[in-house]
Amino acid sequence: MDLDVVDTASGKKGSVKLPLQFEEQVRPDLIRKAYQYYASHKRQPWGADPEAGKRSSATVSRRRRQYRGAYGIGISRVPRKVLSRRGRRMNWVGAFAPGTVGGRRAHPPKSWKVIALSMNIKERRKSIRSALAATVTTDEVGKKHRLPKNYPVVLDASFEALSRTSEVEQCLVKLGLQDELTRASKRKIRAGKGKMRGRRYQNTAGPLLVVRGDCALRHAAANIPGVEVVEVSELNVLHLAPGAEPGRMAFFTKPALELMVEKGLFLSQRH
Repeated sequence: MDLDVVDTASGKKGSVKLPLQFEEQVRPDLIRKAYQYYASHKRQPWGADPEAGKRSSATVSRRRRQYRGAYGIGISRVPRKVLSRRGRRMNWVGAFAPGTVGGRRAHPPKSWKVIALSMNIKERRKSIRSALAATVTTDEVGKKHRLPKNYPVVLDASFEALSRTSEVEQCLVKLGLQDELTRASKRKIRAGKGKMRGRRYQNTAGPLLVVRGDCALRHAAANIPGVEVVEVSELNVLHLAPGAEPGRMAFFTKPALELMVEKGLFLSQRH
């Protein structure tokens, strides 16, 4: 597939042939599997303190006529801790055992549990190629985004030199992304407990700009809602298919495509 190359003024600067990586079949099942793989590696392990609920002395004798014994006074065999006593009569409460106030949990979450999933390298690369193919399929991209008339296109190298946020916004508007930027600027408050745990807002995923390496554009576009800039070597399914849904609007710069061909990124047999 040949795509037009446009500059910052949305003028045509030639054409370029898409690399082999974009010719993969779109596999939603494989993309979903890879998304779960990448998402699992972002989770932080957590678990209960191994000593939680076990810090109290709740030993009770099980022998008859024994001091601090539980037999003969009509109480259950729950471990108890003594709050006060008068002779051999104890003022105690259940402790240590599951089901008691302040006791341990029967099966608490373990911090050493392996959360990260595994996935074959070739299968993972195939999922990225599948997600790449979906970014240039207008039927897939049009389901979630406001498509401009000339999509898909390749961006000229001059885009990577943009250093001001206002310049980036103007260039995106000239590409016909005014409606898309308006859609991506909306955010909503998350339902449930997550809004009290640092995840208050849910943001909309807008256009993805893929560049060759670290450049001024990464910093200039960082403050535009919904717009994400990523290096081509760091691409994965989380960028190309947010929410495990293929078909994100993506714009690749010409140097990024050249690097993809030069290093054979995401191919089963890299050269």
